[in-house]
Amino acid sequence: MLEEFKKFALRGNVVDLAVGVIIGAAFGAIVNSAVQDIFMPVIGAVTGGLDFSNYYIPLSSKVQAGLPYVDAKKQGAVLGYGQFLTLTLNFLIVAFVLFLVIRAMNRLQHAQPKEPEAVPADVKLLSEIRDLLAEKPRI
Repeated sequence: MLEEFKKFALRGNVVDLAVGVIIGAAFGAIVNSAVQDIFMPVIGAVTGGLDFSNYYIPLSSKVQAGLPYVDAKKQGAVLGYGQFLTLTLNFLIVAFVLFLVIRAMNRLQHAQPKEPEAVPADVKLLSEIRDLLAEKPRI
Protein backbone atom coordinates (compact mmCIF):
# COMPACT_ATOMS: atom_id res chain seq x y z
CA MET A 1 0.00 0.00 0.00
CA LEU A 2 2.87 2.37 0.78
CA GLU A 3 4.45 1.68 -2.60
CA GLU A 4 1.13 2.34 -4.36
CA PHE A 5 0.71 5.64 -2.47
CA LYS A 6 4.26 6.62 -3.42
CA LYS A 7 3.47 6.02 -7.11
CA PHE A 8 0.32 8.10 -6.80
CA ALA A 9 1.95 10.96 -4.90
CA LEU A 10 4.90 11.24 -7.24
CA ARG A 11 2.90 11.12 -10.44
CA GLY A 12 3.33 14.22 -12.61
CA ASN A 13 -0.22 15.51 -12.22
CA VAL A 14 -0.18 15.44 -8.43
CA VAL A 15 3.17 17.21 -8.24
CA ASP A 16 2.01 19.82 -10.77
CA LEU A 17 -1.15 20.38 -8.77
CA ALA A 18 0.82 20.81 -5.55
CA VAL A 19 3.12 23.36 -7.19
CA GLY A 20 0.09 25.18 -8.58
CA VAL A 21 -1.56 25.36 -5.16
CA ILE A 22 1.61 26.70 -3.53
CA ILE A 23 2.15 29.31 -6.25
CA GLY A 24 -1.55 30.19 -6.12
CA ALA A 25 -1.37 30.80 -2.38
CA ALA A 26 1.67 33.04 -2.81
CA PHE A 27 0.00 34.87 -5.70
CA GLY A 28 -3.14 35.31 -3.59
CA ALA A 29 -1.09 36.91 -0.81
CA ILE A 30 0.47 39.33 -3.29
CA VAL A 31 -2.90 40.28 -4.76
CA ASN A 32 -4.39 40.62 -1.28
CA SER A 33 -1.60 43.00 -0.32
CA ALA A 34 -2.05 44.95 -3.56
CA VAL A 35 -5.76 45.37 -2.91
CA GLN A 36 -5.43 46.31 0.77
CA ASP A 37 -2.23 48.36 0.56
CA ILE A 38 -2.47 50.00 -2.88
CA PHE A 39 -5.94 49.98 -4.45
CA MET A 40 -8.20 50.44 -1.43
CA PRO A 41 -6.24 53.42 -0.02
CA VAL A 42 -6.43 55.10 -3.45
CA ILE A 43 -10.18 54.43 -3.64
CA GLY A 44 -10.51 55.69 -0.07
CA ALA A 45 -8.61 58.89 -0.96
CA VAL A 46 -10.82 59.47 -4.01
CA THR A 47 -13.94 59.03 -1.88
CA GLY A 48 -12.74 61.43 0.83
CA GLY A 49 -10.43 59.30 2.96
CA LEU A 50 -12.92 56.54 3.62
CA ASP A 51 -11.67 53.13 4.71
CA PHE A 52 -13.92 50.45 3.24
CA SER A 53 -12.70 47.75 5.61
CA ASN A 54 -14.42 49.52 8.53
CA TYR A 55 -17.84 49.81 6.88
CA TYR A 56 -20.41 47.75 8.69
CA ILE A 57 -23.99 47.76 9.90
CA PRO A 58 -24.51 46.73 13.53
CA LEU A 59 -27.07 43.94 13.86
CA SER A 60 -26.94 43.92 17.64
CA SER A 61 -27.74 46.67 20.09
CA LYS A 62 -24.59 45.74 22.02
CA VAL A 63 -22.35 47.16 19.27
CA GLN A 64 -21.24 50.73 19.97
CA ALA A 65 -21.28 53.14 17.01
CA GLY A 66 -17.97 54.30 15.57
CA LEU A 67 -15.86 51.33 16.56
CA PRO A 68 -13.45 49.76 14.07
CA TYR A 69 -14.87 46.69 12.36
CA VAL A 70 -12.64 44.24 14.26
CA ASP A 71 -13.73 45.64 17.64
CA ALA A 72 -17.39 45.81 16.59
CA LYS A 73 -17.32 42.10 15.67
CA LYS A 74 -16.13 41.32 19.19
CA GLN A 75 -19.11 43.13 20.73
CA GLY A 76 -21.83 41.52 18.66
CA ALA A 77 -23.22 40.68 15.24
CA VAL A 78 -22.30 43.10 12.45
CA LEU A 79 -22.83 43.07 8.70
CA GLY A 80 -19.37 43.91 7.31
CA TYR A 81 -20.16 45.12 3.81
CA GLY A 82 -16.89 47.06 3.57
CA GLN A 83 -14.92 43.86 4.02
CA PHE A 84 -17.14 42.26 1.38
CA LEU A 85 -16.37 45.11 -1.04
CA THR A 86 -12.65 44.65 -0.39
CA LEU A 87 -12.79 40.91 -1.00
CA THR A 88 -14.93 41.38 -4.12
CA LEU A 89 -12.38 43.80 -5.53
CA ASN A 90 -9.67 41.29 -4.61
CA PHE A 91 -11.50 38.55 -6.52
CA LEU A 92 -12.00 40.76 -9.59
CA ILE A 93 -8.31 41.63 -9.70
CA VAL A 94 -7.27 37.97 -9.36
CA ALA A 95 -9.76 36.91 -12.04
CA PHE A 96 -8.56 39.64 -14.42
CA VAL A 97 -4.89 38.81 -13.92
CA LEU A 98 -5.57 35.09 -14.44
CA PHE A 99 -7.53 35.97 -17.60
CA LEU A 100 -4.52 37.90 -18.92
CA VAL A 101 -2.10 35.09 -18.05
CA ILE A 102 -4.24 32.38 -19.69
CA ARG A 103 -4.84 34.61 -22.72
CA ALA A 104 -1.07 35.12 -23.13
CA MET A 105 -0.43 31.38 -22.74
CA ASN A 106 -3.05 30.57 -25.38
CA ARG A 107 -1.46 33.04 -27.79
CA LEU A 108 1.97 31.51 -27.22
CA GLN A 109 0.63 28.01 -27.84
CA HIS A 110 -1.05 29.01 -31.09
CA ALA A 111 1.94 31.05 -32.26
CA GLN A 112 4.33 28.11 -32.20
CA PRO A 113 4.52 26.48 -35.63
CA LYS A 114 3.69 22.82 -35.57
CA GLU A 115 6.29 20.46 -36.93
CA PRO A 116 5.07 18.42 -39.88
CA GLU A 117 4.51 14.83 -38.95
CA ALA A 118 6.96 12.35 -40.42
CA VAL A 119 5.37 10.33 -43.20
CA PRO A 120 5.90 6.58 -42.78
CA ALA A 121 8.16 5.01 -45.41
CA ASP A 122 5.44 2.75 -46.85
CA VAL A 123 3.04 5.66 -47.31
CA LYS A 124 5.79 7.71 -48.97
CA LEU A 125 6.59 4.82 -51.35
CA LEU A 126 2.92 4.33 -52.23
CA SER A 127 2.56 8.08 -52.90
CA GLU A 128 5.55 7.97 -55.28
CA ILE A 129 4.08 4.96 -57.11
CA ARG A 130 0.73 6.77 -57.41
CA ASP A 131 2.43 9.86 -58.81
CA LEU A 132 4.43 7.79 -61.36
CA LEU A 133 1.28 5.99 -62.50
CA ALA A 134 -0.52 9.31 -62.88
CA GLU A 135 2.26 10.61 -65.17
CA LYS A 136 2.18 7.48 -67.38
CA PRO A 137 -0.10 7.87 -70.43
CA ARG A 138 -3.09 5.55 -70.56
CA ILE A 139 -3.63 3.23 -73.49
